[in-house]
Amino acid sequence: MARLKVTQVRGKVGTLREHRETLRSLGLKRIHDVVVKEDRPEIRGMVRAVAHLVTVEEVD
Repeated sequence: MARLKVTQVRGKVGTLREHRETLRSLGLKRIHDVVVKEDRPEIRGMVRAVAHLVTVEEVD
């Protein structure tokens, strides 16, 4: 199964509470944090919600 490499590139200060909670659920705490998650619909939805704060790459 494919995996997604999610990197936080912008800070969460001044964002909506839901976006901050979504970043925390993804495991991102600060700028330049990187997590690798399984490519599932739930994760893609979370990433889409905070797309303006993160970058995503597919990893094999």
